[in-house]
Amino acid sequence: MNSGLPAGWTIERVRALSGDLTAAPLSFDRFVVVETVGQDDYEPLRPDVILGFHELCFVRDDAEWFMGQIDDDGSVICWASYGSDLAEAIRSL
Repeated sequence: MNSGLPAGWTIERVRALSGDLTAAPLSFDRFVVVETVGQDDYEPLRPDVILGFHELCFVRDDAEWFMGQIDDDGSVICWASYGSDLAEAIRSL
């Protein structure tokens, strides 16, 4: 399942760059938000890609990659954008 990954990317490439052989695309049937500093509410995201790395994940929304954590209920709370370059985002893991 490589659909939605940027051109030239496969899940195998994601796994190789991250060093996480369990990295996998995740389903969209989950609540995904980003924390906004200084606000009590979360901003909902509309991801077109969610990549799981154990309890962490990257979510792509509007060409930006956000890092987040997968909660016990499957929802994702992101805390920051790591830019539009997936390779750079993965190197920050």
